[in-house]
Amino acid sequence: MNKLRAGIVGLSRGHGLVNALATHPQVEIAALCDLNPGILSEIGADHKLSDRQLYTDFDQFVNAPLDIITIATPIEFHARQSVAAMEAGKHVLCEQTMAYSVADCEKVVEAEKRTGKVYMMAENYSYFHYIQEWKKIIDSGKLGKIHYAEGEYLHEITDLLVDPKTGVRQWRYTRAPIWYCAHCLGPLLTLMGDRIVKATGLASGWNKYPGETIAYLDMEVGLFQTQKGSVIKILRSQAVVRYPDMVWYTLYGTKGFIENGRGGWGATKGKVYFEDEMPKEPGAKEIECNPVDVNAPPEARSGGHGTSEYFMVRDFVKAIQSGTRAPFDSVRAADFTIPGLLAHESAMQGGVWMDVPLLS
Repeated sequence: MNKLRAGIVGLSRGHGLVNALATHPQVEIAALCDLNPGILSEIGADHKLSDRQLYTDFDQFVNAPLDIITIATPIEFHARQSVAAMEAGKHVLCEQTMAYSVADCEKVVEAEKRTGKVYMMAENYSYFHYIQEWKKIIDSGKLGKIHYAEGEYLHEITDLLVDPKTGVRQWRYTRAPIWYCAHCLGPLLTLMGDRIVKATGLASGWNKYPGETIAYLDMEVGLFQTQKGSVIKILRSQAVVRYPDMVWYTLYGTKGFIENGRGGWGATKGKVYFEDEMPKEPGAKEIECNPVDVNAPPEARSGGHGTSEYFMVRDFVKAIQSGTRAPFDSVRAADFTIPGLLAHESAMQGGVWMDVPLLS
């Protein structure tokens, strides 16, 4: 079987995805695209690419002889580049989130349907090892019906909003915190097997950075009603004074609960309680919450987020080879993206409830 030829655009974030794709035995890195010739040459040399396989122009890159295009550019370009790649006959692995508007999400869904190409949003947190282990627990019924869940993604990145050395505003400068909630909402909806139908949001204002853009909102919270009648709350900030940075999840079911620790990004101690198996005293027991699958091969850590990218890439390639839709196809990507867009719109209107369209 011939190897799938992969190209990657956007090498700052995309570097980890290049490495993850390169670990797959049926994939070869065949082209790279970036506006920065320095990083382009450096990563190109790592993968022994010739000058003709390196591009600074996306419109030329998208028509290169490739089977896969991986998109890791700023989010404002995701929809246009995803559509262009599928129309050019390429399968697409696109960084999250899907887009900055509902209309652009609809364009990607329509393009996947029209072209028949595989689209997958690279929601890598859903592939953290402990999330995959939780999925087994929830599917076994030990927690009963999940009726409430929370996620918090608190990650201070003000140096990525404005370059502290040059003062240049960077692409995240206009991104509302709750727009980037798929790292929380994606894993929760995956664990629950659910979709969002209503959204509302509130923000605490600009106390830390008065007079700044929506990116500097102190905190932004989204509250969501699911199709199955459950409730989800997501808290997001990219300017909060909170160290270490944190991603945290908790899910409550009719027979128990599960959550990870609040100690940062690495392996933490979480808690789980099964009503049918554990007494009320002393209650919940500790569990390991490791983003790394320690049984995976060493190269599985090459993506930079535990072993998540390694397994994510394998699901993407499997979908291409089997002619099936990817786990996080365009419809599911919209499920993870649109609620955050509408929660922010709601917050700017004082917290009105908004209907979330379910694309199909």
